[in-house]
Amino acid sequence: MSRPADLILVDGEVLTVDAASTTAEAVAVTGGTITAVGSSARIRAHAGPGTRTVDLRGRTVLPGINDSHLHAYGWGSNRPPLGLDVGHPAVRSIADIAAAVRAAAERAEPGEWIVGRGWDVGYLAECLDGSRTLPDRADLDAAAPDHPVCLTDFSDHMAWVNSAALRAAGIGRGSTAPPGGTIDTDATGLPTGILREAAQRAVQGRVPRPDERRRRAAITEAVRALHALGITSYTEPGLGPGGEGIMAGALGTAALPSYLALAREGALDARVSVLLLPAPMGGGAADVEAGLAELADLAREIAEHADPRRLAVLGVKLFADGVPPNRTAWMHHEYPGGGHGGLCVHGSGPGPQAAELAAMVLAAHRAGHQIGVHVTGDAAIDAVTDALAAAHRAHPRPDARHYLIHGDFATPGALATLAAHGWGVNMNPAIKWTISDLMDRVVGPDRSARMWPARSALDAGVRLCASSDAPITEPDWRQGVASMLLRESKASGRPSGPAERVDLRTALRAYTAEPAHQDFAGDWKGSVEVGKVADLCVLGGRLTATSPHDLPAVPVDLTVFDGRIVHGAA
Repeated sequence: MSRPADLILVDGEVLTVDAASTTAEAVAVTGGTITAVGSSARIRAHAGPGTRTVDLRGRTVLPGINDSHLHAYGWGSNRPPLGLDVGHPAVRSIADIAAAVRAAAERAEPGEWIVGRGWDVGYLAECLDGSRTLPDRADLDAAAPDHPVCLTDFSDHMAWVNSAALRAAGIGRGSTAPPGGTIDTDATGLPTGILREAAQRAVQGRVPRPDERRRRAAITEAVRALHALGITSYTEPGLGPGGEGIMAGALGTAALPSYLALAREGALDARVSVLLLPAPMGGGAADVEAGLAELADLAREIAEHADPRRLAVLGVKLFADGVPPNRTAWMHHEYPGGGHGGLCVHGSGPGPQAAELAAMVLAAHRAGHQIGVHVTGDAAIDAVTDALAAAHRAHPRPDARHYLIHGDFATPGALATLAAHGWGVNMNPAIKWTISDLMDRVVGPDRSARMWPARSALDAGVRLCASSDAPITEPDWRQGVASMLLRESKASGRPSGPAERVDLRTALRAYTAEPAHQDFAGDWKGSVEVGKVADLCVLGGRLTATSPHDLPAVPVDLTVFDGRIVHGAA
């Protein structure tokens, strides 16, 4: 026998998530590698005098969780103490948010920016009782008249700002929104303080950028919090010049050197896949090409100096449209009350914009990148899959692993195109749980029920990943899995599209093995198999005996990363 194991976990339920969905009792780890999986008796034979033994007592072991669309840097930068939490349940009304801003202003230096994120009209009392439709700059002016305030909503597609922030950005009566953006105005033409999509950047670009110390702290604190959830891998989707200004200045090119520095120092205790964001929302093909050129040297440096199992640039992210809650997703049929949304790329109408989107996709595909496209509306999804197929016809690539990011209203035709090319879709079940009732009002109950058609995607043969899109929702995969099993509303408990439910095996694969495939890493991570990295998540109960309604409360007792216990105690 080879040298004794460093760590063994015995007498449990090991859900390996391998191709056969094997269940074992125990697992052995030597160095950073899984060296044996099987019965407890067999694994105990791998123990030696220095082996650390964990008695699972029937608890479940999973592969380390892979949140395949998680803005970890943005999440870390916008969590307290670096930013205000103005999401539910921390706040429940516009008045609560105003009080939080007032308290922050009292602590702040004169003229200091106050930033936060998370507000959601679906959980603000004044919006729920019908007395208000949206918050207004006046709410923030009264709370912090001498401080610029920028509060990004839960989706990161809408910002609520005060008059000081509008002045700082040069936005006033008669200001023109940039392509792909909207400045809400009142009956007199004055901005209300609500900025949508690309219009946010004018204000967010004025927020002072965090220094290197704060950038590193945002990353390391995010990783520490992810370990507590059993997460050992994630995709950081959108670092680069196109990210400047998003999430109150949390993203952008500056994060990449910070990630690289941590990786080179051996201080990045996660497996991070990066999608570069070469062009901003509202950009075009020329922006994509310019952004890729700007990032080429940094991407090459990461490839040369970082362990690719810790930090790897895999491809690019493009924006196609907005988001359904803001009625900016491009839909085939009108929203109740009118409007179809639209593409957020250069162009004077749907036809020219679709052509520009196709040119953006072709530029990234021709450059050899994996492409993840933020796209939500059914019309936009059809345009994206058509563009991907056209790019493939022009420049065939047999294993590009392109995918839709979100894919809220994926059509049968789009799913068929994805399946035919081996491409995927990355859905957000916990967001579905959060906004189900709101979406009934935004698109109507029938369309709302079809949102995020996971079962349909699987039946069509599409590879399915699930993710949190944190900080849009908290990066809690347990809630995501429960949402895939139940398809219920957070607010009311009402089922929403039960025909799109999936089973536990499928949901677990969507957070482990399928993201590993998305990462081009299925041969070395994503399942509990001999020879793969020793990234493990130990739960505080037996998962297969747990009701889906109780699953979000099951503790994460232990997280193992690269063979080391990084959360919990043996």
